[in-house]
Amino acid sequence: MISSLAVEPPSGRPSRSRRLKGLGLVVLGVVLGVLLSVALSVAARWPRFEVVYRSDQPATVAYGDDSKHLLGLVRRRTLLGETHLIVVGRDPSLSYGHLVDIETSADTVRTTEWTTAGVRVTFDTGHELFIPARYFIGGR
Repeated sequence: MISSLAVEPPSGRPSRSRRLKGLGLVVLGVVLGVLLSVALSVAARWPRFEVVYRSDQPATVAYGDDSKHLLGLVRRRTLLGETHLIVVGRDPSLSYGHLVDIETSADTVRTTEWTTAGVRVTFDTGHELFIPARYFIGGR
């Protein structure tokens, strides 16, 4: 009677199929590590906020909340593209305040005129934007 016996590799040495599986797992780990590194690098860069213009409220203009206000033109870059915001408020970092999304490719502001009624921004393109003071005083 002939019996079938499984042939085992010499002791201490894995079979060829196990070595290939191990190598495949190492390659998969390296590929996943590279992809994760790229994803983290991209995520660290977006969204990106950059203040491209800043104007401080002059001392000659005062508002009812007795705070100093700032205006900034902020460029916001995301994976989907680039947008611009006008931010007016009391926060020096311009991360909080009254936000106005604008459609422009202009990175510069020609003039900013602060009055007790509000602030007027004139862009290099000739467009003007007026933001009434009631929208950015008293906590905004």
